[in-house]
Amino acid sequence: MISDKMKEYVSKSSIIRAMFEEGKKLSSIYGEENVFDFSLGNPNVKPPESIREAVYEILREEPPNLVHGYMNNSGYEDVRAKIAENINKKYNVKLTKNNLVMTCGAAGGLNIILKTLLNPGDEVIVFSPFFGEYENYVKNFDGRLVIIPSDSETFEPDLNELEDKVNSRTKAVIINSPNNPTGVVYSEELIKGMAEVLNRKQQKFNTSIYLISDEPYREIVYDGVEVPYILNYYRNSFVGYSYSKSLSLPGERIGYVVCSSDADDFDNIMQSLNVANRILGFVNAPSLFQRVIAKCVDSKVDVNIYKKNRDLLYNHLVKIGFSCVKPDGAFYLFPKSLIPDDVEFAQRAKKFNLLIVPGSSFKCPGYFRLSYCISYDKIEKSLDSFDKLGV
Repeated sequence: MISDKMKEYVSKSSIIRAMFEEGKKLSSIYGEENVFDFSLGNPNVKPPESIREAVYEILREEPPNLVHGYMNNSGYEDVRAKIAENINKKYNVKLTKNNLVMTCGAAGGLNIILKTLLNPGDEVIVFSPFFGEYENYVKNFDGRLVIIPSDSETFEPDLNELEDKVNSRTKAVIINSPNNPTGVVYSEELIKGMAEVLNRKQQKFNTSIYLISDEPYREIVYDGVEVPYILNYYRNSFVGYSYSKSLSLPGERIGYVVCSSDADDFDNIMQSLNVANRILGFVNAPSLFQRVIAKCVDSKVDVNIYKKNRDLLYNHLVKIGFSCVKPDGAFYLFPKSLIPDDVEFAQRAKKFNLLIVPGSSFKCPGYFRLSYCISYDKIEKSLDSFDKLGV
């Protein structure tokens, strides 16, 4: 018999993945070209050519034991130093290799952070809508998730509600900007306000409250929008980063965690992140792609492809009567459902071969998520189905 905790996880297994499987089923019936799968955030933009070139070069020129062998649980020192240098140049911070741990994507990063911080019963605050796996990550370490609804018009966190909800058991706050599922980018003013709230609460309760910024979409932004770098605004901060979206490498599971040098208990935190990497079973981030990232740290995907998709889909949905905040980043739209029951609305969409994800999956009922990281032609072809759905 499986554990009670896993029984709960299985019963709530990802609806997003289930929709992905439904898409394959519908494609076998109607043809792939006639099924419009907006369910999974799987980047469709090609990785930069520099990635392929780096893989060839590394395999051809570097010793196999260096490419494929064990290393420090934090990752290769020279790779971490290269990434730290790149971050310093971009965001005017002062990091070294000792601030970084290479991880198995942002998910691996968030899990080692939470393993490091949480005692049973400690509280972690998130703002809905949010990536549903946060709930499981917190439960992995017997923490308690506290959900604060975002502003219904802007989808920005409600700082007054944050002020009310932080207490002596609050250990961390997770933010995600650019946001999945809304595409909203949190402003510098908002980040400063959040930092002020947390600083007041730390002083009041004489505790350390850590701000964890989950940033797999940092580079996927439009129209000159900038994403504030939280280490510049709050000392007890972490960044969990992934190259899954920025370089279109989701299957390679490569990312990193950064911790501010000014964070309380910094030395023990970094040692704990190392140990957590090992005992959670990651051991270390994939060795080959650590080497690849060091060579491609300045590479980018063509974000304009996503922007073109966004503009086509957003403009059409608004034109036919959907209400939606225009996203400044990531590759998602989060429109209001045309009926209160968003799960039923997602079922109705299947009649027109549209696969959408109900907002309930993100603890925000009454909305639905569209992942527009698919081909422009497929989006164009789907518009007639949205017309029929909106009738």
